[in-house]
Amino acid sequence: MKTLIKHGIALIFLLGIHAESQAQNTVSNVTTLNLEKIPSYQIEVTYNKTSHLIFPAPIRYVDLGSEFLIADKAKEVDNVLRLKATVRDFAEETNFSVITEDGRFYNFNACYNSFPDKMNYNLLQLKKNTSGADVNEVFFEELGSNSPSIVNTILEAIYKENKRIIKRIDSNSFGIRFLLKGIYIHKDKLYLHTELINCSNAPFQIDFVQFKVVDKKRAKRTLIQERVMTPLRTYKPLDEIVGNAKDQNVFLLDQFTISDDKLLLIEMYENNGERHQVLKVECCDLVRAKLIKNLELKIN
Repeated sequence: MKTLIKHGIALIFLLGIHAESQAQNTVSNVTTLNLEKIPSYQIEVTYNKTSHLIFPAPIRYVDLGSEFLIADKAKEVDNVLRLKATVRDFAEETNFSVITEDGRFYNFNACYNSFPDKMNYNLLQLKKNTSGADVNEVFFEELGSNSPSIVNTILEAIYKENKRIIKRIDSNSFGIRFLLKGIYIHKDKLYLHTELINCSNAPFQIDFVQFKVVDKKRAKRTLIQERVMTPLRTYKPLDEIVGNAKDQNVFLLDQFTISDDKLLLIEMYENNGERHQVLKVECCDLVRAKLIKNLELKIN
């Protein structure tokens, strides 16, 4: 009996040594994830004052590392984050992360300071000083395989090039002229370039722009006969065209086509007014969208 107990103890000891050896081998075979390490930026927060961070693009997502912090977007401003401490003199460093509409990922380390040297941070300058290779980019579900940076670059290129390649799609009434200057395609996305010209002295305050597919013959208006298309991105917010002025914009939509008996309506509504404008786009206009062939944005 004693012999069996001794053998059992010896077996347990050997198994323990083997398990420890296996664990050491496993640890030694693990590769540390250092590749493409994302830099962190240091920020000081306090209890009695609010810090503000200005980002180059609208804020899409915020995650706080602990309950020591509270943050939210500034009212009526999409790219400004308000941040402050929820308790006084917290000792441990914490962090928070932000993702913006242009696909950039930011990580911040936050520590408490009763008298911070700096209360406001402008991330616009950080973007200017960061090379393309250093950008931490995330992909959004609605953009599919299109990176946000490429989408934003195309929107900006179309806006700045400002060519009118479509001559016949416009509306003109009440001293307001609304026109579709071009339709472009890249991968599975459509870029629609519009311009609004105010020939009157009264400012045109834009309420909203709506894209919807309708039957050409709409004798009976039903929900089935109208399909609203929601833009995925807009080059810039456009709220008002002052008197005797003009401005343009570019809208991003998922690629789609329509049959010959349907129209795409682009409707511009005036806030507190009735000078609404409507553009009518046919199937042939969509299928003739100009192709953006490469990342150099050569439009052909």
